[in-house]
Amino acid sequence: MNETLAKYLPEHAVKPVFELIVANEVHLKVVNQRVTRHGDYRKAHSGKHEITVNGSLNKYRFLMTLVHEIAHLVAFEKFGRDIKPHGNEWKYTFQRLMVPFIRPEIFPPQLLPLLARHFKNPSASSDTDATLSLALKQYDQPTDKNYIFEIPYGAVFRIHNGRLFQKGALRTKRYECVEISSGKMYLFNPNAEVELVPNFTTR
Repeated sequence: MNETLAKYLPEHAVKPVFELIVANEVHLKVVNQRVTRHGDYRKAHSGKHEITVNGSLNKYRFLMTLVHEIAHLVAFEKFGRDIKPHGNEWKYTFQRLMVPFIRPEIFPPQLLPLLARHFKNPSASSDTDATLSLALKQYDQPTDKNYIFEIPYGAVFRIHNGRLFQKGALRTKRYECVEISSGKMYLFNPNAEVELVPNFTTR
């Protein structure tokens, strides 16, 4: 297990993460990239705690995602299954589990203040924290993807399943984007990764 974890985690996070996995009887599965989420947790009918994490994440996102999912397990076990998935109980648990990892032996120095700020009130996804999300992205493998907030107003972009949209105005915290084929309006997170389609002419 340690050898497997070492492929995906910062070196000094391997041992404490392994201890978390053992202590909470986690069955961890690293999966091929999924576009909808970084990871998930579920309790199987057998009672086994199953956590899956996207194997294409950079090592810092992988660590945060794995601890995020372990926090779900711990919070449900401690406070009961009726709590909100990302409510106060989960936030408290995620903070408590994550704080020991926020140190220079594990994260680059430039990430530490961003992480400290984020974990004062952790959100359901680090992707909704634009500053932290951008800082983490620089450790990803290079891709041809852009964040929606980076592309120009009116530009056309493609999402993971091939559907095309045109970027519109920012409404509160999300962008209004029109699907090219149907004309329907959809709201997109500013940090959603999409493929810019240059020189596309809309009717």
